[in-house]
Amino acid sequence: MTGRVQPLLAGVVTALVGFASSFTVVLAGLRAAGASDAQAASGLLALCVASGLAAAWLGWRYRIPMSAAWSTPGAALLVATGPPPGGWPVAVGAFLVSGALIVAAGLFPPLGRAVAAIPRPVAGAMLAGVLLPLCTAPVRALVDLPMVAGPVVLGWLLLHRFARRWAVPGALVVAVVAIALTAPPAGLPEDALVPGVTLTVPAWNASALFGLALPLFLVTMAAQNVPGMAVLVGYGYRPPFGAALRTTGLLSLLAAPAGGHAVNLAAITAALAAGPDAHPDPERRWVASVTAGAGLAVLGLGAGAATALVAVAPPILIEAVAGLALLGALATALASAVTDPATREAAVVTFVVTASGVTLIGVGGAFWGLVAGCLLLLIFRRRPPAPVPPDRSVETHSSGGRSATPTARRTRPSATDPIRSAGT
Repeated sequence: MTGRVQPLLAGVVTALVGFASSFTVVLAGLRAAGASDAQAASGLLALCVASGLAAAWLGWRYRIPMSAAWSTPGAALLVATGPPPGGWPVAVGAFLVSGALIVAAGLFPPLGRAVAAIPRPVAGAMLAGVLLPLCTAPVRALVDLPMVAGPVVLGWLLLHRFARRWAVPGALVVAVVAIALTAPPAGLPEDALVPGVTLTVPAWNASALFGLALPLFLVTMAAQNVPGMAVLVGYGYRPPFGAALRTTGLLSLLAAPAGGHAVNLAAITAALAAGPDAHPDPERRWVASVTAGAGLAVLGLGAGAATALVAVAPPILIEAVAGLALLGALATALASAVTDPATREAAVVTFVVTASGVTLIGVGGAFWGLVAGCLLLLIFRRRPPAPVPPDRSVETHSSGGRSATPTARRTRPSATDPIRSAGT
């Protein structure tokens, strides 16, 4: 009985942690892109259902714990970019283009490999620049609302020390209590608590395609799909990367008119369903991802209440909770950006340009940061050193007669190259 219940409980925990730890980021991003409260609630509901369907289908079809989620870094990108020229309909059009690019990456493996080939320091620096504005929100909240933000940050610190998995959900609970104590009595209208689907007719323009659609695709691929695949490969699975991209990309297309920005493989919560805590037998852990998908779809019914709660809360407080949820991702992105001294300057330029939030010819800083970093890598690219000719004076061993020069060892794909390690 315990063996059957364990993956079910792991799936429930995965869904709860995934939803509670980042739904504030999603709502902040959708509202920053120009969505009304009703449109933001619709987007959150669509993302929950689409992510749940993706996780349930992929887990059941391939018997692999392939968890799915919304693109948290993509939502942070929406916050950093702000409303595109043309408003919310143009943002929805960019969501559709991003979803189509994900499908294309699944249909044409060279496209997926090209995205994975973006230098890791530049990709990490771009992601860090996107996350930085939200990650500074807790500091600003402590200055502007010390009596409300102080308990939130303190709760996060305590739980981060003793129960890291529940740090952000715990901070969210403290924030909800603070909002309930400070919000006006009639702050949560009953009609806003019921989630509904609000469809938007998409629109397109060139600046949004380069300034939002393309960066959203790159961030989703580099910060979610590729790391999510690496987690699965690290646990010994060979997941079908192409099928995962086609599934999440198609569901992104379906969710976009309702306000969903992107669906992808889970990276942050992937280990909860794929690790040994889900089940000792790796062949049974897929049950956890299917359960997590069903649980996330059910949690989408609370999208209306979550949006109404965010609507009556001080904006800086919601951004503070979102920033706490992204601190770990920021640390990882910065570490990958500055580890290699040879590419450190290009990574720093990418980070600075992206974090500046500049807009040039209607295109946001994330795109220009990526361009600047790649240009610097090309300009200052160092030629590889010339191969050293073998020393013919080295004598062979007298015992076996073999050369003292070691032969090259055979290598195999590893978790650091998830696209080659995984099936297509």
